[in-house]
Amino acid sequence: MQTTIDAIIKAASSVILGKEQQIKLSLTCLLAGGHLLIEDLPGMGKTTLAHTLAQVLGLSFRRAQFTSDLLPADIIGVSVYDQTAASFQFHPGPIFTQVLLADEINRATPKTQSALLEAMEEYQVTIDGHAHPLPKPFFVIATQNPKHHIGTFPLPESQLDRFLMRIQIGYPDEKSERALLQDKGGRLSVNLLKSISDAETLIKLQQQAQSIHVSEALLDYLQALIQYTRTHFSSGLSPRAGLGLRQAAQAWAMCEGRDFVIPEDVQAVLPSIITHRLLGDNVAHQVLTQVSISKQT
Repeated sequence: MQTTIDAIIKAASSVILGKEQQIKLSLTCLLAGGHLLIEDLPGMGKTTLAHTLAQVLGLSFRRAQFTSDLLPADIIGVSVYDQTAASFQFHPGPIFTQVLLADEINRATPKTQSALLEAMEEYQVTIDGHAHPLPKPFFVIATQNPKHHIGTFPLPESQLDRFLMRIQIGYPDEKSERALLQDKGGRLSVNLLKSISDAETLIKLQQQAQSIHVSEALLDYLQALIQYTRTHFSSGLSPRAGLGLRQAAQAWAMCEGRDFVIPEDVQAVLPSIITHRLLGDNVAHQVLTQVSISKQT
């Protein structure tokens, strides 16, 4: 399994140049069974990263471009009356895929954004009283522009909490940008990638991640971090976020080739898990510093 993980990261890194950390965090999110939010400026490779992950993992991929006039039915699907059959026939929307790219999610209205809530939590959608299960595995990778951009609708807290991680890609370093200018990597390389995995293998990797050992001392550390956010911020980490933090730490440990979690695993994934929940860029540093100080004393 470790060979597969290393191959996935290496293949994705041949397209998303110089961003191994972001690739590893994205893979960790998926291995933990979470959903990923990528926030950055236009043209930074958000869509390319999502497409690359789906291609390398061998999963079905569909993209939904979120706009202000997009309706929930455009995402979920709609029931249409069939005169021949004298009954309503359900026509599934783009959400019925293994990897859904919700592109520029914060350009859609809150009503359309909320269409993803049930799918992200319960892995099904309900139409006309009938529940339709989604494919397994099912991941939402959403991209959004920074909040200060015109024409955006900030995601509500209930929606943000359903994203296990939020990451930023950032500008490439000088070496990577030179390679991009030389037509190495980038979006044109995505279709040339070969699938390293498939749905069945990915599910096995997820199951293996859940079995990574977490000691009682490590659970104490997790609880201390969670409790600190609840006493020092107006809205601390929810139980869902706390569970996601543990699962992400397990997945990160597995990507590191270990079968047990250490504090550094928690520290590696914590910033991407709490910054969009506590709404601040420096909150992770504050939490990690203060909790470590209190534990030492």
